[in-house]
This record gives sequence, structure tokens and C-alpha cells, in this order.
Amino acid sequence: MAAERLENLLRDAFPDAGEVVVEDRTGGGDHFQVIVASDRFAGLSLLEQHRLVNEALAEPLRDGTIHELRIKTRGTP
Repeated sequence: MAAERLENLLRDAFPDAGEVVVEDRTGGGDHFQVIVASDRFAGLSLLEQHRLVNEALAEPLRDGTIHELRIKTRGTP
């Protein structure tokens, strides 16, 4: 359920995303890897891209839903 919530938040934040993947890395529902491919990342540094993802997931980061987060981002061609 947590992975679905995170995916929805990311899709809302990046409606143009060609790819949004949320993986529960441990099966415990609090360690995630997310992959987001979006035109919004074009021209942004990796730090800026990850900052946008963190902003999109601010609430679950704040409320403890996410204990650990790995982020992979890329612009879409």
C-alpha cells in the first residue's frame, strides 16, 4: 500500500513522466527505491532532480512511511 501511495505522489508531481517505478526494497514497507524519468529534469543537476523527488515525497518522509529512499532520475529523450 505504501508503494502505491508513493507512486501516486510522484505521478501527481511529474505528470509528464514517461516512467515512475516504486520498489519496496526489503518487503517491510519503509525502504524504497524510486525511478522517475521526466522532461522536467532536463538541464537540472542530479542534486536538483533529487530535490524535486524529495519535495514530492515530503509528507511520507516526514511521517516515517519512508525510512530509507534511493532515487534514480533521468530526463526523457
